[in-house]
Amino acid sequence: MGKRKQMVERVTALMGNPEMIRNIGIVAHIDHGKTTLSDNLLSGAGMISSELAGKQMFMDSDEEEQARGITIDASNVSMVHSYDGKEYLINLIDTPGHVDFGGDVTRAMRAVDGAVVVVDAVEGTMPQTETVLRQALREYVRPVLFINKVDRLINELQVDPQEMQVRLGKLIDHVNKLIKNMNPERYKQGWRVDAANGSVAFGSALYNWAISVPMMQKTQISFNDVYDFCTNGDMKTLAQKCPLHETLNDMVISHLPNPVNAQQERVKAIWHGERDSAISKSMNSADPKGDLAFMVTDISMDPHAGEVATGRLFSGTLTRGLEVYTSGSAKKSRIQQVSIFMGPERIEVENIPAGNIAAVTGLKEAIVGSTITTLDGMTPFESIRHVSEPVITVSVEAKHTKDLPKLVEVLRQVAKEDPTLQITLNEETGEHLMAGMGELHLEVIAHRIERDKGVEIITNPPIVVYRETIKKKVENVEGKSPNRHNRFYIDVEPLDDAIVALIREGEISMRMEELERREKLMAAGMDKDEAKSIAAIYGNNIYLDMTKGIQYLNETMELVLDGFEEVMKAGPLAREPVSHVKIILRDAKLHEDAIHRGPAQVIPASRQAIQAAMLMAEDSLLEPYQKVFIQVPQNNMGGATKEIQGRRGSIIDMQSEGDLTIIESRAPVSELFGFAGDIRSATEGRAMWSTEFGGFETVPSNLASEVVSKIRERKGLKKELPKASDFLEM
Repeated sequence: MGKRKQMVERVTALMGNPEMIRNIGIVAHIDHGKTTLSDNLLSGAGMISSELAGKQMFMDSDEEEQARGITIDASNVSMVHSYDGKEYLINLIDTPGHVDFGGDVTRAMRAVDGAVVVVDAVEGTMPQTETVLRQALREYVRPVLFINKVDRLINELQVDPQEMQVRLGKLIDHVNKLIKNMNPERYKQGWRVDAANGSVAFGSALYNWAISVPMMQKTQISFNDVYDFCTNGDMKTLAQKCPLHETLNDMVISHLPNPVNAQQERVKAIWHGERDSAISKSMNSADPKGDLAFMVTDISMDPHAGEVATGRLFSGTLTRGLEVYTSGSAKKSRIQQVSIFMGPERIEVENIPAGNIAAVTGLKEAIVGSTITTLDGMTPFESIRHVSEPVITVSVEAKHTKDLPKLVEVLRQVAKEDPTLQITLNEETGEHLMAGMGELHLEVIAHRIERDKGVEIITNPPIVVYRETIKKKVENVEGKSPNRHNRFYIDVEPLDDAIVALIREGEISMRMEELERREKLMAAGMDKDEAKSIAAIYGNNIYLDMTKGIQYLNETMELVLDGFEEVMKAGPLAREPVSHVKIILRDAKLHEDAIHRGPAQVIPASRQAIQAAMLMAEDSLLEPYQKVFIQVPQNNMGGATKEIQGRRGSIIDMQSEGDLTIIESRAPVSELFGFAGDIRSATEGRAMWSTEFGGFETVPSNLASEVVSKIRERKGLKKELPKASDFLEM
């Protein structure tokens, strides 16, 4: 314990000096060695024993993570590293690599300024490597590269020193190509990784050694020496001469920005408030004396302290007892505890100044993405956008009726902890639905509900989440209120892909300045009058108010938009979420007496006009696809391609490397249930495969009506397909 206490003292001593802080995330494809790497960094900092490093999986503290051998939750740790005679504080987040837990990576990227991208020297950059790199660049997080498992290249693939250098060079070029394609502007500013300047390191996390050009100069160990040590199996000596933690932390400190430098750029990207305001200046300089600006990136449960909100502090100082505002809530909250994380342990400290990653309790109203501040009326931070969307749903029931009230509470709690999970409580059917990123995601959540929350549940087999969209434009559809005194006239049309991409990337939102939003929409090809008439954005849909001078519309608009949101959550065809739809309010007639234009009149009129218009515009279903990447020996390739093609899948690309074939394909999620077992049998268990979210595509017309009927039947709706007249006849 003495050692731990000493470490906490060193950490708190450095917290107040942002120049000496580095906030970093470790990101990679699944099984490329992130958690083993984190273990070795911690052992180098003296926090766990070097014998256990790589086996203990200190950051995978959850028993399910240890049982499955994968990281499920991002976990944080603070440690101290000496470089050039000075001590630096490194706040590190170890993130998951499995595609189902990609939301954790996105949220972690909001908290850090730099990322160590880990790539397996044998497998190279994989789909998830590209995804995490894209998430980092979108959040203005600077990358450095660590090429792991170099020993496998030498000992398993038996490459000679010359070929080893060629392979590693190709890998670096590929990562740079990705950075250049994803963000040309940053690439020009020098955000490329380069072995010569030390922003690339090579090594083996399992055997605890790493080398980089600065380390070679320091230790006089060359690539040929590394090759000899590996072929002779003497990794221990190599680890003593070139310890991994030293090489990697030196690279982090010399190439990744401190909070002051990082925040000047990052705040512009994630906060759209007044640039000249005091809070803006305070965030740009990470001023501990300024108003508090804290962004929540994670919510977890502590059995003793309740909800713990972890996040990044951009300005001000967190102290116990501080009264704060939470964005979206009118009530003030009082901070109860301020702590830092040491892997699974949360250690209380007196205060935490700007530029650090902190954990606080007492923020009951906070959700992931909340802005916590002492400044009344502060513009909140841009909400966190996730790369993939929920594509699979399971319905959950309490095993014992007495647990029903508790289950509702638990599901709300789980949704708060994991924002990529969507929970729907259907009051009419009494069904509780959980929508997530994939089968594994939902399996893990269901297991945690039983294990941590103590509620026994029954889950039904998973079903696919579809989207509804329209195919053509329809004009002047009238929606009447039940009392006939209020009428709305709307047009609907498909929303351009370019605009949908802006919404999905978080480039436009209702939080930003109207002028900035208008310019971005016009640049994407939207008409000027439309761009300045946006009244709401919900999901990937927008509502425009193009009316002129209609009396009472301002005070009624909120109810009109409630009707819009109701339909966007559950479209008219199959009550599935709506996507890619633009709705334009052209005209409205409202009763002069407020009592005749209340919620019971306006919401149905607004809702039914949209429902009818969508059905007239050929409402159709979109189904989610996943990209499937398969590596398989050439002899077994036929079995793998047959497996994909038998599931309505298509092969996009095929390449061979040695005796391996790499297949890139895509298939509908609805056809991929049970894929793991089938591909094993088809390839004699020799295929390696991974998936990535692949967007949505229209359900083939020969299957559409059958799919819609099945969904309607499952939801207890009338089996016959709805018609526009069903919504217009009052």
